[in-house]
Amino acid sequence: MFSLFRLRQKFPSAPVAAASGQEAPETAKGLTRPESAAALLASPRRQRLLETIWQYTSLSRAQFVLLYQHPLERYAELAQSFPASENHHHAYPGGMLDHGLEAVACALKLRQARLLPVGVTPEEQAAQSEAWTAATAYAALLHDVGKIAVDLHVELADGSLWHPWHGPMLQPYRFRYRKEREYRLHSAAAGLLYCRILTPAILDWLSAYPAPWSALLYVLAGQYEHAGALGELVIQADRASVAQALGGDPSRAMVAPRHSLPRQLLDGLRYLLKEELKLNQPQASDGWLTQDTLWLVSKTASDKLRAHLLTQGIAGIPASNATLFDLLQDHGLLLPTPDGKAIWKATVTGSNGWSNTFTFLRLSPALIWEVGEERPQPFAGTVMVVEDAPDEALAAPADIPVTAPASIENAVDSMPSNVSDGVDRLLELFDVPSEEEAPEEIRPQQKTTEAVQTIPDTAIAEPDHTPLPKNTPQEPSGEHFIAWLRQRIASRVLIINDAKALVHTVADTVYLASPGIFQRYAQENPKVSTLAKEDKLSDWQWIQKRFEKLSLHRKQDNGLNIWNCEVAGPRKTHRLHGYLLKDPKCLFDETPPNNPYLSILQGAEKTKTEP
Repeated sequence: MFSLFRLRQKFPSAPVAAASGQEAPETAKGLTRPESAAALLASPRRQRLLETIWQYTSLSRAQFVLLYQHPLERYAELAQSFPASENHHHAYPGGMLDHGLEAVACALKLRQARLLPVGVTPEEQAAQSEAWTAATAYAALLHDVGKIAVDLHVELADGSLWHPWHGPMLQPYRFRYRKEREYRLHSAAAGLLYCRILTPAILDWLSAYPAPWSALLYVLAGQYEHAGALGELVIQADRASVAQALGGDPSRAMVAPRHSLPRQLLDGLRYLLKEELKLNQPQASDGWLTQDTLWLVSKTASDKLRAHLLTQGIAGIPASNATLFDLLQDHGLLLPTPDGKAIWKATVTGSNGWSNTFTFLRLSPALIWEVGEERPQPFAGTVMVVEDAPDEALAAPADIPVTAPASIENAVDSMPSNVSDGVDRLLELFDVPSEEEAPEEIRPQQKTTEAVQTIPDTAIAEPDHTPLPKNTPQEPSGEHFIAWLRQRIASRVLIINDAKALVHTVADTVYLASPGIFQRYAQENPKVSTLAKEDKLSDWQWIQKRFEKLSLHRKQDNGLNIWNCEVAGPRKTHRLHGYLLKDPKCLFDETPPNNPYLSILQGAEKTKTEP
């Protein structure tokens, strides 16, 4: 690798602004003066990030300058004072450059814990080590660079348009976001620019290592699914930087599931806004859309989001709303309060004088409705933030505007105060907890052989979301519970006879683990909570009682409803509590074989799940 340096080939750096030697003209109103890379990178925060990146590369200063600092400088001259997004993360002057530096630092730290490529000898890993490290840094730096090419309309002082393939700007400029831009096009546009940041000498050297070279190209084309470990590193680094910028917890973002959870959360929100949630209703509304902000009633939105994701067979969704709020915030899907909380309190006042106060989740509409997509008309009334939030972690901001700025000029008027203070937090996040230390709702979902037999992953890869039969009662009831249970098992949303399953086959019939199976039903059917409150019961107890009234379960000789099962695994034994059905055919057309790890205990004592 270091033959690159032995050649002593000087990497040509891009010309700085006003390279002709003439001072740039005075900045007119609404124009920004382009700056040199040295000026752009001179702030203490960016210098600290550069120093951290150098430390993670473990190169001499001279080698670092050639392989990393010069590309970072060329990136800075293209990024200038552009924000990284219009209304989302790093939406302030210079946000694009900050996000690029943060992503590189995060990715290189994560790279330190990975031996790449996987499955080769230690000698081969050592031979490719520098190439993998460089590919990681370049992929993280350039993953959003296409935004400069396709998201921004940039006009120079003389009225001409500037495109990043023209090279660094030599005149003052103004810019705006293109209204017609496509949300995901920037991933495909990176190929227009990375040759302006990575020199031919770097590309020649890196292309000699097929594995990191191909992974880098896949990332720059937006095809993360083909980029393997390199794609995972960039996704995690990007997530950490975004979470930091939005006031989230980057350490949790770093250990979030590798692939799909943020996308599933976002897709779930989009589905609900399209199909279920009612906006801008006179009184009974699930949320309100103002000109620049989407306000969703916090409990309604979280309950329905959890229910929808569970019906899609998505595991790892927290049962607690507070934890779900944290998860949404950590993945950058919520706009945080000034003190970093997820929940806002605001008063809604309609044009007819009706008024009420709610707790809200606050989102950017651009996150839900893509450019060009039709969205509901803005609310005709007002949504005003309330100061006296209660103690349960509700925000209490004073004089906080309820709408985002209407234009990018206003949005990037000043840098958030927490940006300069976030370096230490960002740089301290890298001691990533092990999976055992990570919160359970964001641990990778792994099956074990500790207790019951495991269903192959291929059996649950694509659940069949067949709706409930047409004659099924629409409201929560015992009959609805049985129809729901049968459909969820048939579609493999609920797995049977697995280590954490709620349904097993034992003694030639079906065993329903309690209270887990009733809690799961209540989570997917939020209406149960309202009905349970009327009867002064918890939601799972309410549906448990409706199930018992169907008399589909066996009772013990002593009249108890609950049966204990012993689960014997390779390393330990534990017990389950639940119901045995009289006839398994109410759930299965053909009853699966008995779970060999379960056995019924006779004469079990009454347990806490017995009503």
